[in-house]
Amino acid sequence: MRKAGLYIWILLSTLSFFSCTTNQQIDLIVYNAKVYTVDSSFRTVEAIAINNGVFIDRGNSQDLLNKYTAKEKIDAQGKFIYPGFYDSHGHFFLLADAMDEVNLLGTASYDDLLDRLRKYIAANPEKKWIVGNGWDQNLWPDKKFPTKDSLDKYFPEIPIFLSRVDYHAALVNSKALAAASIDSVFMVDGGLISSNEEGKLDGILVDNAMKLVSEHIPLEHKDVLVKMLQRTQDSLFSVGLTSIVDAGLTEQQIDYLKVFYNADSLQIRNYAMVAANPKSVKNYLRSGTFESERLTVRSFKLMADGALGSRGACLLHPYHDAPTNGFLLQSPEEFDKLIKELANSNFQVNTHAIGDSANRLILDTYGKYLKQGKDRRWRIEHAQIIAPEDFKKFKQFAIIPSVQPTHATSDMYWAEDRLGHDRMKGAYAYRDLLEQYGLLALGSDFPVEHYNPMYGFHAAVARVDKNNFPKGGFQIENAITREQALRGMTIWAAYACFQEKKRGSIEKGKDADFVLLDEDIMQVAPEKLRNIKTLQTFVAGESVFKRK
Repeated sequence: MRKAGLYIWILLSTLSFFSCTTNQQIDLIVYNAKVYTVDSSFRTVEAIAINNGVFIDRGNSQDLLNKYTAKEKIDAQGKFIYPGFYDSHGHFFLLADAMDEVNLLGTASYDDLLDRLRKYIAANPEKKWIVGNGWDQNLWPDKKFPTKDSLDKYFPEIPIFLSRVDYHAALVNSKALAAASIDSVFMVDGGLISSNEEGKLDGILVDNAMKLVSEHIPLEHKDVLVKMLQRTQDSLFSVGLTSIVDAGLTEQQIDYLKVFYNADSLQIRNYAMVAANPKSVKNYLRSGTFESERLTVRSFKLMADGALGSRGACLLHPYHDAPTNGFLLQSPEEFDKLIKELANSNFQVNTHAIGDSANRLILDTYGKYLKQGKDRRWRIEHAQIIAPEDFKKFKQFAIIPSVQPTHATSDMYWAEDRLGHDRMKGAYAYRDLLEQYGLLALGSDFPVEHYNPMYGFHAAVARVDKNNFPKGGFQIENAITREQALRGMTIWAAYACFQEKKRGSIEKGKDADFVLLDEDIMQVAPEKLRNIKTLQTFVAGESVFKRK
């Protein structure tokens, strides 16, 4: 009996030993890092553990290495980890197109624009249309809008469509106007066909008038499109973006995305807004919201007005430098009808509003239909110019400001010309907006601005441009802290898309989306922020970018 008892004791001891020393098998441990979890306490740790695409643990490096056996271990060598960056407002398809178009960003004059066109056409003789983007007359010596005269003179045989930097105006030639059967000026609701002093077409189209020509530009084949989007995705991964908000897509574009994601052709997480019109609202209210692991369709985007740079933003009082108030892209009655219909659905409502008049209209219309206490998370995209008495409505109606900090530092050179001194106090007022709602969703509005989130982070906290101008910062009273900026591009961005329980911070059970940077954005000198490099980007625990 004693011998049998001894055998049992040895067996139990052996089993106990193996149970205590056998570690849990997992996919990945990243250790020897400074990890900003961006949880409620803004805790930092040294290591993270990942299995099946989610975070399962975080803490001390040695503790996690002792606790788990990982298929892969990454020594971060003291570098810095953050939740995957989330761009709250961008344009995936537009950026994909822009990479193949004539790049007119930073053109110093109309002659510079023409020179870039010549070089592009020479390098792309097979093109049936010439499409470009990025010109900004505010950067030119005379600051005047260009006209089609030179395009007609030098490029008479091929249609040309050149979007302004904000995508709210375009310069076209006569060949493009002919393709759209436009030979005279006529009224366009929510848009403008511009003319010269003699009443003849001058080639400038603003807002809704742009569609009259752009709808004639041939679309890319599906097989070409997916490759363009993959290339664009790779660029986004290279700067640490793991999630984007696709701000306003056609039904066809969303159908393409469903096909591409279903085939695992795309990896970046995409919160796609449906471009709202009576037809799309009717169709999506019938079919309902859509959510897969990486694609979500549960919101509509409305367009209230145009852009400040092209004087299409709708203002309460005339522009300081022109006898116009801008204009709405739809009537107040049409906005009311759409918003009322969406208020009775499960869809989120997000509206582009730049001018103080457009913002007031949308704030008041939202407030008319939002039920007190109901978690709708309706958003205003840009919220660029707010009348003093309207800031409180963001808090009153629980409306999320979705803003793009680089707009402030891109527009600061000429914005006061448009608005005058007094109205500037309510423009690009990110801290004032933050204090009302309690959070901001931060984005870039790419390709209007560059997609690198470090540029937006720098603009948000320092309020200066790439040359660190102006000294002391532009309207520095509306800078936000580094912690607020990091939350705005991670957990607050996720919250603005109803995804804060799945991503946006490094916590147990959340998607293992994270980025490894070579410098600490929370500590490095402000002038170094734009030069910080992404070393590696992970989506669902899988490396999707690694710097060579």
